[in-house]
Amino acid sequence: MRSLHLIVFIIIISLLVKASKSDDGFCSAPSPSIDEKTKPIYWKVTNPTLSPSHLQDLPGYTRSVYKRDHALITPESHVYSPLPDWTNTLGAYLITPAMGSHFVMYFAKMKGMSSSGLPPKDIERLVFVVEGAVTLTNTSSSSQKLTVDSYAYLPPNFYHSLDCVESATLVVFERRYEHLGSHTTELIVGSTDKQPLLETPGEVFELRKLLPVSLAYDLNIHIMDFQPGEFLNVKEVHYNQHGLLLLEGQGIYRLGDNWYPVQAGDVIWMAPFVLQWYAALGKTRSRYLLYKDVNRNPL
Repeated sequence: MRSLHLIVFIIIISLLVKASKSDDGFCSAPSPSIDEKTKPIYWKVTNPTLSPSHLQDLPGYTRSVYKRDHALITPESHVYSPLPDWTNTLGAYLITPAMGSHFVMYFAKMKGMSSSGLPPKDIERLVFVVEGAVTLTNTSSSSQKLTVDSYAYLPPNFYHSLDCVESATLVVFERRYEHLGSHTTELIVGSTDKQPLLETPGEVFELRKLLPVSLAYDLNIHIMDFQPGEFLNVKEVHYNQHGLLLLEGQGIYRLGDNWYPVQAGDVIWMAPFVLQWYAALGKTRSRYLLYKDVNRNPL
């Protein structure tokens, strides 16, 4: 009997040691595989980790939260349906005026041989490519190819078409343009890596702005990079609204009195005057894309 107990004990110990060495064990964190390192930039946005492995099969589980002054919308909560006037394209609306925002933010998943529709009258649009490639065509019949990390700002009532031969995923921002005197906006096509780093007094993150800071523009899109362990110095409370897409990395976002673990693929809406703060965690850079209304009187 004593020998049988000894054999059972040895088997249990060997199983525990094996589990601790496996990728699914509680005692070790999985290291990135070679394939993970060679995946395209922003791959996590369109192929996110929906939840920890031990929670994936838990019915009703989600990290999504909707409150009066903020929302966290995680990938398992996206609902896709055909986008009006777009062909062969599915969209997931992430932020809309129904939440209290004055802008719309959505994903557009374009399939093979697809094309965009036009926004309503007086609506400006900015598109940012997170996967694949599209071709932008305007009234002059000139065309420009937009690849991952590229973007285009389309002024209100500007005729254009976004066409996709294979597949692409875009994040799209739209809002009703607020005219200011004789100022007018122009078509802008660019890419993140071509934008200069801007000074951020008192802060450590790297900042790029995708649009000019002139009075003509009533919105801007910021690209903000944090190395692991870096965080916002200012605990922001301001009148601006935000729509955020975490493109890379992971961290902790504070919204009001709530602290949310976030990762690439997560979307956040921030209403005016909600307390907001971010810290980057993990072993890789955090990068997020941030919509911000600018240059207009809040009255």
